[in-house]
Amino acid sequence: MYELDRVGKMVSSSHALLSVFEQHGIDRVFLVPGESYLGILDALYDFPGIDPVTCRHESGAGFMAVADARLSGRPGIALVSRGPGATNAAIAVHTAQQDAIPMILIVGQVPRADLRREAFQEIDYRRMYGTIAKWVFEATDPDQIAEAAYKAIRLATSGTPGPVVLVIPEDLQQQEVALARWRAQLESHTQPDASTLRELVRRIEAAERPLIVAGGAFEAPGGREALVALAEAWQIPVALSFRRHDIFSNLHPLYVGELGLANPQRQIDAFRQSDLILALGTRFGDITSQGYRFPDLPSPAQTFVHAYADAHIVGLHFAPDFGLVCDPIELARVLTREPKAGSRPARADWNRRLKAIHDAHAAWPQRQAADGIDFSRVARAVREQADADAIVCVDAGTFAAPVYRHFGFVPPQRLMSPLSGTMGYGTPAAIAAQLRFPERQVICMVGDGGFMMTGNEMIAAVERKLPILFILANNGSYASIRIQQELHYPGRVLGTSLFNPDFERIASAFGMRSQRVVREEDVAGAIASGLDAGEPSFIEIKTSLTVTLPERRQG
Repeated sequence: MYELDRVGKMVSSSHALLSVFEQHGIDRVFLVPGESYLGILDALYDFPGIDPVTCRHESGAGFMAVADARLSGRPGIALVSRGPGATNAAIAVHTAQQDAIPMILIVGQVPRADLRREAFQEIDYRRMYGTIAKWVFEATDPDQIAEAAYKAIRLATSGTPGPVVLVIPEDLQQQEVALARWRAQLESHTQPDASTLRELVRRIEAAERPLIVAGGAFEAPGGREALVALAEAWQIPVALSFRRHDIFSNLHPLYVGELGLANPQRQIDAFRQSDLILALGTRFGDITSQGYRFPDLPSPAQTFVHAYADAHIVGLHFAPDFGLVCDPIELARVLTREPKAGSRPARADWNRRLKAIHDAHAAWPQRQAADGIDFSRVARAVREQADADAIVCVDAGTFAAPVYRHFGFVPPQRLMSPLSGTMGYGTPAAIAAQLRFPERQVICMVGDGGFMMTGNEMIAAVERKLPILFILANNGSYASIRIQQELHYPGRVLGTSLFNPDFERIASAFGMRSQRVVREEDVAGAIASGLDAGEPSFIEIKTSLTVTLPERRQG
């Protein structure tokens, strides 16, 4: 056993690696054990302050790391073996890239002597991950490992956060190296110069129909407060980028919706009439921009301000009038301190108009389904019973649409959902969330398709006595794909119907409370019982398929 309290002491390369993580506040790693990184596992034994969460599949471990990073602001760490383990984890690396989440994937590799010889389970990870990771490093010397970990933390958290992959051959993990103490400092972001700021303030003052489009950068500490202060100071309505519902109260008078997958045309037409867009902390990608159609590509008709802490992102698609490579949170604070526009009837009318369009779109539906329970009724019951600081983890799938459209998140409530649209995220995310915040209520909503991909990870909730409520929507279909099938190839259903197991019995076999709900009148009571249980609970709800399908096919 190594003592790790003296700089310069000789330790194993794996101890040096983990020491760097410990110095940066990383207190949890997610793993599926593998023989190619036994040296790192052995070293982990000597770090009682780092909690190893053993997972059942590398995708689950990766998703937990992504979710934990989003909640903690520190890189999420996943450890996997070479070959099959690394390929299974690729889905989480892609999710981290799409969602702009700092993640470090550590992959055990074949011995150095076998590299590039097509050895058993060997992969060239620089080629495999090169287009989705910010950096892929394969160590060739034990002295490189701790330094690479230090660089990985800096790269994963700077600019646009994202995934980094460290590949460590198995014969480099136990050599002696000198222990170092390195601590990465936060980057100091620039702000607009005085003349640019004056002109920007002048444009904001002159605008009659301004619009803020705020993105994930406001998830950082103080970000939500800065966004509210900016919107209220200038009385500018706020639209949120794709699936960032929890950075601004959805019940605020200035909240006018999310730019997502199903905005009504009336709303987008109204947004087009804005005369100034403040795109703050958002990459303004294809979904937020409605397929690069809002605003006009490549040169918006409005005054377009794009502020993001990455020069690659600013102006990537839309040419800004003000392209500001800066911290959007600090920019919001600076703008809040500037002189404010006086009362303008035109701006007040604009705000009311956008709010009315959103409120009409977000109203809970009143519809009946003959083939099961409309999941919007489930989402509404969850909304009515969720704690003020609940963490809601949502998998990908059509069942989630009413959550995004109607739920109405109010900070400090959190929405944990994959921007990448990847299935299987929900259950692992709920595990990571409850481990990170054991005192908060965690609710997981997942479809039958997504649950079968990583639902096995819920065994961790039983093992660690995590009081998560799992709600499974069972409509016997890959419904998101079925919808598109019915739209484009009506009546020719193939491959989207599911033959499902008895989910209630599966949950019971895992050792948790479980029940099945088939009547709408039983939904609220089942949710209340699950939330009050104080232990992991599982509800299977027989949900409607027809309410999600194109209207012409529902008959």
